[in-house]
Amino acid sequence: MQGMIPRRQLAEAVMKGLERAPAVALLGPRQCGKTTLARELAARHPGAARVFDLEHPADEAALRNPLLAIERLRGLVVIDEVQRLPELYPVLRVLLDRPGTPARFLLLGSASPHLVRGVTESLAGRVAFVDMRGFSLDDVGLVAERMLWLRGGFPRSFLAADDGASFAWRNDFLRSFSERDFGTLGLGATPASLGRLWRMAAHHHGQYLNASEFGRSLGETHKTVLRHLEMLAAAFMIRLLPPWFENLGKRLVRRPKLYVRDSGLLHALLGIPDESTLLGHPTLGGSWEGFAMEEIIARLPHDECYFWATQSGAELDLLTTIGGRRVGFEYKVGDAPKLTRSMAVARHDLDLHRLFVVAPVAKPYTLAAGIDVVPLADAIDAASSGKSRRPAD
Repeated sequence: MQGMIPRRQLAEAVMKGLERAPAVALLGPRQCGKTTLARELAARHPGAARVFDLEHPADEAALRNPLLAIERLRGLVVIDEVQRLPELYPVLRVLLDRPGTPARFLLLGSASPHLVRGVTESLAGRVAFVDMRGFSLDDVGLVAERMLWLRGGFPRSFLAADDGASFAWRNDFLRSFSERDFGTLGLGATPASLGRLWRMAAHHHGQYLNASEFGRSLGETHKTVLRHLEMLAAAFMIRLLPPWFENLGKRLVRRPKLYVRDSGLLHALLGIPDESTLLGHPTLGGSWEGFAMEEIIARLPHDECYFWATQSGAELDLLTTIGGRRVGFEYKVGDAPKLTRSMAVARHDLDLHRLFVVAPVAKPYTLAAGIDVVPLADAIDAASSGKSRRPAD
């Protein structure tokens, strides 16, 4: 899939998608603003527009007879939480293949792999994809970077009146998602231990996944733990970052690394309500790593991202390719990172074109040839183009 599109450009991306395909799938986590965007597009649409919300009983009942409900519709047809009714896909295939495509469809989904599987099986070649997340640094601006890091990107969390209200909203979201929302995403029954598993994931944020250890703590098999973690990943709540393998003659770490994708949810799971608590918390470095990594991955034009680590201790937080060249990202929460042996080993062994050390610094500076310390905004530019916005001093 393509990289995330800045929020201000999402509406344009959806409309361009509808120009080249009879349907667009807008994918992203719950409460990130998909419904708001879709309703705005429907209100501005020059022709007829109809919105179906599959969480509304009347709309869900109507679409149990999909041909009767939507065959005669024209203009823009929005179907929200489409993964709740997978039997729609074969009917949509028929409707999308009609001559002249009298209606265009905007499909909103909160569980990407299952929505994509349905699209792959029934709607292949008929759907354009647009990915959406909560607010990013592009959306809120550099002056709000620390608030975005603390509160995360969910709009209601970021826009709350104060940190206390934001923290309360995130805790309510976690409870609602664990007890009610998860089971509606087409991912199977809600695991009874989901809340405890999610909190364990937060305490292991940025660490190598040990499913057996999780299983012993939860009284589950490691296979069950992996399946439930994959469900959380499918719902855009966590990221399982895979390791990079290459025949370098070294013993490499082969387990994925586990991250809570939204920094605000991570802080709620860890009981971190404000910035002063965060700055003194043991997970400060891991929190910055996850926050910065998500901002960078969101701007990459692809989703091929890895970490790299050897059994001897050399490690690179993020490895990807930009413009056909290998580029690495390392995250340091200190305001004056130094060159480390691990950085030098990673650059040499992986033949990196550039290695960016991402830190909350005001100006970039060079550590060694091809290794630069940069602010997060410069790293985001590098992810987009392979170049930082300012030359290092």
